[in-house]
Amino acid sequence: MNSIKRTAILFAAAFLLFISQAPSVRAQQSQSSPPPPAPQQQPQAHGSMPGMDMDDAPSASGKNSDAAQSANDSMSGDHMDMGAHMFMTTPRPENPADDQRAAAIVVTVREAIAKYKDYKAALADGYEIFLPRIPQPIYHFTNSRYTFEARFAFNPSHPGSLLYKKTAGGYELVGAMFTAGKNATENELNARVPLSVARWHKHVNFCLPRISDLLQGSNPKPQGFWRTISTEDACTQAGGRWYPQIFGWMVHVYPFETDPAKIWAHSM
Repeated sequence: MNSIKRTAILFAAAFLLFISQAPSVRAQQSQSSPPPPAPQQQPQAHGSMPGMDMDDAPSASGKNSDAAQSANDSMSGDHMDMGAHMFMTTPRPENPADDQRAAAIVVTVREAIAKYKDYKAALADGYEIFLPRIPQPIYHFTNSRYTFEARFAFNPSHPGSLLYKKTAGGYELVGAMFTAGKNATENELNARVPLSVARWHKHVNFCLPRISDLLQGSNPKPQGFWRTISTEDACTQAGGRWYPQIFGWMVHVYPFETDPAKIWAHSM
């Protein structure tokens, strides 16, 4: 495994550690003001989460399994309820044209991913399971080529990630996820999937444990600690590493749902 892929896994493990160790008190509702500007994202590292920005992540060597295992014990939290760490697009007024456009996208996605109900077909077509050894409510099978394509154009037949639930016999396909560049405007996102129907989201204001600390087991913090930090100053004082934004824009679609309210749900 090359160093870039190891770094991606370690960085993702820190993120999973962050979202899985939720504090007992729910954070306040999602932000309504934009986060500080983030640097231009670079091509995604092989094996990383879709949209992961690896441009300022340090290189790492070995022990990636041990670091990833640090997020193994508690993945039951709903990552869509992340308060100050989640920014969502502003809903736009409903209109028939948007409804028709969104419905056409759902049909295209449903037809395109139906063959991936057999998860082995997804693997054969270049999708990779993100951290398969870590228990997760939803597993992302990510196609790096499609995720890269999504930086420049939207193709509903090429979802960057397929969403699966783990079953006794393998994985059950439940939906898909599309991404866009972290600097995309809401008008650009609306041109892809109408904001009157779906709400795109991005992960912002993160303080994560440093990869070197994960490797060495140093700078331990109480459960839920990193989630309580949402400013750069507090992150610096805690000895963490600050990320104004760590992924690009994302939107989920569940095209096999029959309830319209669930098709573009933020989480299932």
